Amino acid sequence: MNKLNLTVIATAIGLVFSAGVMAQSMSKDAYKAAEDRITAEYATDKAKCDSLSGNTKDICIAEAKGKENVAKAELEVRYEPTAKNRYNALVAKAEADYAVANEKCDDKAGNDKDICVKEAKAVETRVKADAEAQMKTSEANKAAGEKSAEASKKARAEGAEARQEATTEKVDANYAVAKEKCDSLASGAKETCLNEAKAKFGK
Repeated sequence: MNKLNLTVIATAIGLVFSAGVMAQSMSKDAYKAAEDRITAEYATDKAKCDSLSGNTKDICIAEAKGKENVAKAELEVRYEPTAKNRYNALVAKAEADYAVANEKCDDKAGNDKDICVKEAKAVETRVKADAEAQMKTSEANKAAGEKSAEASKKARAEGAEARQEATTEKVDANYAVAKEKCDSLASGAKETCLNEAKAKFGK
């Protein structure tokens, strides 16, 4: 995934947790009807995979399941627009994208496949880490708004800590990708590559 797409995702995460985009809750009947539609759509999508074979079929099934999981998570946001549900929706999207990307990696072999898997996992890790940081910051700010100035100070500290944790997780994911890329090199070049990766990511 390129930097532009990651920027778009990061922007979307920020918008999802902003107060201005909180969805209106829906009725229980509307929720049940939407849930039934999601289940029916998944059955239809999965049936389309039956005529396929091999990894193409696996990718198709992963796409169908991912679509269902994302739709269910987004439905929960519409039904009960809490910070936790919005976070779960972002996680569902990240996991769905990873599942499909991981299946597509099966079309590769050797170190190319290993790199593909690590890169897919790194993208998932980055998105989930940012989503978690935003959720923690949002919840801390909400709690602080209901309490004292001391609580506001604590909320800022918790937000900073959450962002630092997200940064650490993303660095670790990127380092894992860099190490995997080094594995395709010969001994001397591999050692140099690993040392450069360690220096770059502070390991």
